[in-house]
Amino acid sequence: MTTTQLSPSQHALLDHAAQHTGGIIEWFPDNLKGGARSKVLEALEKRGLVENTHNVWQLTDAAFELMGTPLPEPDPQPEHFGTSPEKINEALSDQLVSVAQVICQQTPPSEFTEPPVKRTRANSKQAQVIALLQRPEGTTITQICEATGWQSHTVRGTFAGAFKKKLGLDITSSKEAGGERIYRIA
Repeated sequence: MTTTQLSPSQHALLDHAAQHTGGIIEWFPDNLKGGARSKVLEALEKRGLVENTHNVWQLTDAAFELMGTPLPEPDPQPEHFGTSPEKINEALSDQLVSVAQVICQQTPPSEFTEPPVKRTRANSKQAQVIALLQRPEGTTITQICEATGWQSHTVRGTFAGAFKKKLGLDITSSKEAGGERIYRIA
């Protein structure tokens, strides 16, 4: 007999669907976001443990057997028995809407509304730091840390590595009495 190895996320997903939703996948573990959900579903589909029917992911008989859960009892008279195709489509639409609502509840709205800003050389953190260093008044390490979110040792390392060694920039510093050290590009 062959045993199927499941990742913890795959196991949690199958177990929840088998125990709570009659085999329909409506819930995902918190650690599965975006593309990771698709990858897990694709892997389970390749193993024959889930199938996508009318955009609804559900467990196969093999998944119920693997999880040690009895198959859900089939409805002796399905709701759509003897009904028109329009009623069937309406029922499927309602099901899709409920699945979409579950997904929207689990995905923050910001992921739908704001595409991430692509980094270019002009708006990179390195470019921001160089702009701060080129100001006539110069800049302090604290100001750079606030602008970039870096820690002070990262700023100092960037000065020594990327700016001085790789880019060949001449960075000078001066310290006024009682103040912070000011850095400038010479």
